[in-house]
Amino acid sequence: MGVWFALALPGTASAATADAAGWVWALKAILGVIVILIVLYTCRHVLFALNRLLGHQRHPYLDVDTADWPRVAVVVPAHNEEHVIGHALDALVDVDYPPERYTIIPVDDRSTDDTWAVIEACTARAPDLIRPWRRTGGRPGKAAVLKEVTARLDAAVLIVFDADYLPGRGLIKQLVAPFFDAEVGAVMGRVVPHNTDRNLLTRLLDLERAGGYQVDQQARMNLGLVPQYGGSVGGVRVSAVRAVGGWSEDAYAEDTDLTFRLLLRGFKTVYQNRCECYEEVPEVWQERNRQIMRWAKGHNQAALRYAWRTLFSPMVGHLERIDAVLLLGVFALAPLLVLGFCCAYALYLMGEPFLSSEALALLGVVSFSSVGNYAAFFEIAVALHLDNSRRRLRLLPLNFINFLASVLNVCRACFSLLFHDMLLRRELRWEKTARYRGNGNGNGNGNGNGNGNGNGNGNGNGTGNGRRT
Repeated sequence: MGVWFALALPGTASAATADAAGWVWALKAILGVIVILIVLYTCRHVLFALNRLLGHQRHPYLDVDTADWPRVAVVVPAHNEEHVIGHALDALVDVDYPPERYTIIPVDDRSTDDTWAVIEACTARAPDLIRPWRRTGGRPGKAAVLKEVTARLDAAVLIVFDADYLPGRGLIKQLVAPFFDAEVGAVMGRVVPHNTDRNLLTRLLDLERAGGYQVDQQARMNLGLVPQYGGSVGGVRVSAVRAVGGWSEDAYAEDTDLTFRLLLRGFKTVYQNRCECYEEVPEVWQERNRQIMRWAKGHNQAALRYAWRTLFSPMVGHLERIDAVLLLGVFALAPLLVLGFCCAYALYLMGEPFLSSEALALLGVVSFSSVGNYAAFFEIAVALHLDNSRRRLRLLPLNFINFLASVLNVCRACFSLLFHDMLLRRELRWEKTARYRGNGNGNGNGNGNGNGNGNGNGNGNGTGNGRRT
């Protein structure tokens, strides 16, 4: 009926044609920008992979073993972590660091399980090292915990561990060593999953971590770009954190937020690839979905706050600016990718294909390789080669499952950030990942079992490029 009506009225058909042409032009422009972005990220990942294979590898602080070590505080924020925190605290007590300059601060932030009882049991075995704190008020969340702890510290370096992490004996010294360089504001180590033998999901996440740390982070370190402080298995210079205003309590990803505030003040973040620590990755897809949504919300929140400022900051080098903006935009690619395929399909229905079917298929493959799980397909392959664990290459095609799940959940996270958090001002709350390890109840078995699982499975997963201490 609309077609006959358009034909019956003079000028209506030409107006409809002009409107259609306008829509076609707009769709092609949007799709063109998205294709350029995907190609740009693809080139970035290829550059990183080639650098790890062929380029000069920077480990400038690796040989620092004897020094006048500064006072260090290790903070372990915890909310309902009764199953794992005992293992972490026992491992931290056993590290190689001058005890008179070393303090462990487990913080129970309003747990409703037996987390505090486990902390007390560990404290009774090492009262000279562990200074527990039970938090009953204030704003909830890891960032709020870290802000309050930092305000009362007399240490020069603050190191943060999540409650499920298992550090080796030499890890603290390796994380502290870069802080002898006055330009360094934060340090990040490598995270290695220790529960990879559970199911397909844990094996896929092991591949993701390998690509993200072994290749992506180390390549940015090699090239003098912007390694990211990751919030655990990392440390910060207390004076630098105070200089930028402390931790942001309203940040969903306090680690990303701090990385860029330090960068804007001229501080560098250092990545130590051989500082390995073992974590427990999600074992069920529901927990993985919540985790990736939390990361995406925090990263995109930081992008909205700092992308424009970073791009034009006089404190940031030219190459650092480009890499920093691309790093901030990585979790915006998923919704853009969905939008791009919708535009391509709309153009196809309108009889105006922007790309041939072969080119569209290639775009799909490149999109998967570039943004499928934020550690690119070929970066994972290079990481497995460097780790001398090529048998895991057989799992690479199955990363398509992770790709689809990541795209869906990142899109959900973007909607939640814009609608629930920015428009409705929903209050920030603890978002933690479920734990699956046996109860670390501080009975003396926690350290043995925790370190046993971490060391055995960690080395078995192929961390040959790193160095256990």
